[in-house]
Amino acid sequence: MLTLAIPEWQSWEGKMFIGIVGFSWATYLWEEYLSYRQRQIYKKNVIPPEELKAIIERETYDKARAYNLDKSSYGLLERAFNQVLNTGIMLYGGLPALWNVSGSLSQWLGFSASNEIAHSIVFVSVGSIISRIINLPWSVYFTFKIEQKHGFNKQTPGFYIKDKIKKIVVSQVISAPLVAGVVYIIKAGGDYFFWYLWGFTTITGFLLMTIYPDYIAPLFDKYEPLPDGELRTKIEELAARISFPLTKLYVVEGSKRSAHSNAYFYGFFKNKRIVLYDTLLEEYTPINKTIEDTKEEEKEKEAGSEEKKENAIDAKDDTAEDHTEEKDTKEEEEEEATDKDDAEDGKRKKSGCKTNEVLAVLGHELGHWKLNHVLKNIVISQVNLFLIFSVFGSLYGYTPLYHAFGFHNSKPAFIGLILVTQYVFAPYNELLGVLITMFSRYSEFQADEFARKLGYSEQLQSALVKLNNDNLGFPVYDWLFSAWHHSHPPILERIRALQEKVKED
Repeated sequence: MLTLAIPEWQSWEGKMFIGIVGFSWATYLWEEYLSYRQRQIYKKNVIPPEELKAIIERETYDKARAYNLDKSSYGLLERAFNQVLNTGIMLYGGLPALWNVSGSLSQWLGFSASNEIAHSIVFVSVGSIISRIINLPWSVYFTFKIEQKHGFNKQTPGFYIKDKIKKIVVSQVISAPLVAGVVYIIKAGGDYFFWYLWGFTTITGFLLMTIYPDYIAPLFDKYEPLPDGELRTKIEELAARISFPLTKLYVVEGSKRSAHSNAYFYGFFKNKRIVLYDTLLEEYTPINKTIEDTKEEEKEKEAGSEEKKENAIDAKDDTAEDHTEEKDTKEEEEEEATDKDDAEDGKRKKSGCKTNEVLAVLGHELGHWKLNHVLKNIVISQVNLFLIFSVFGSLYGYTPLYHAFGFHNSKPAFIGLILVTQYVFAPYNELLGVLITMFSRYSEFQADEFARKLGYSEQLQSALVKLNNDNLGFPVYDWLFSAWHHSHPPILERIRALQEKVKED
């Protein structure tokens, strides 16, 4: 039977615990308020605003509205579930219970009770597996219900299961040595262990960024060199134009997983690579090939039906003159059906971007590199990481913090890191998140301006519209919701900014 594992309310530990739980609920209610504001936008904007009619068709607008309403309803339930679950874990001593179970399992595997490194590895592994199991129903519903309903999911159940298993295995292989290194440094590093911890996490972070694209990402998706042709030639010319040290150019088979599109670059120093999702490329994505194949099949069927009809008419001409009126009526019905099919075919638009639009998107992405946005983000993350570790160095041995969460007989190093980074730093993390979002939005406008100066203003606007439509992004947002959540400005703001710059020129 479950019992509450909370400290005495009047004690310092109790006040600390109440403050942490209270801030968790305050954050949750704030997020729900913002989501409510945005959900009202979805509900009220049934008809596209006048300024949107030139860039988005009514049918696409309605689909985007329905998709985002479904995601909003799903998010409402998922967030409520997670908030109640996380509160229950704190109130009923979920962390110390998992730590005790992990200790027993660690000893069963042959490790001594005093081996905190093995204990911590088992704790992280078991916790990760439990978390994935709890989140699995939500993931399945979102993928095979919501994404499937709106045409984005391309995964089969078999592919989905295999993908999940691979992620579990890879995450366990990567996390074990990292957890071991972190615990060892905290236990053996002395009073200034946070310096060594910061250095260790920085080095391993850069190492993972280096090996991930070549050795880990291919385990989940298929990467192929972009074939020779106009697009590859122009991308290489664009890279040379701004002195981007491009060494490899890949296309990833994202269409096997989802219809959503993306593009990014990675690498250090003079070894940069660009990755394009096949769903981004109009002439490359299998989605468009499927549409073309369907159209060809329909045309062949129509041609065959027409030929059969003509042969039948020729055979009956001499003996079926009295059926002329009936024949004419059938021909008119068939012509109407053909016209209707042609109209439906005309509505089936290709997804993805044309060559110049892809170049505009890459011009924007490479603008982040040229304007040192990537370097600035790395510096910010490293300064933030050092700050967190330095504070953790001061609180690592603070007994009341462990008592507040039910650890009365021990002060495990990894548990202390969790308590400080997730709970003590929660207000700071919220504030930092807002500031980083503001910086990111500013950087996006700068990258758009960089692409415009390269001569891709119209192409970038066109690409933004296409990508927004392909991904069923709803173009109308509540200003507060957007300011709090969106690292990228809404499409209308970006288009307006580009158009205003053109007018200034």
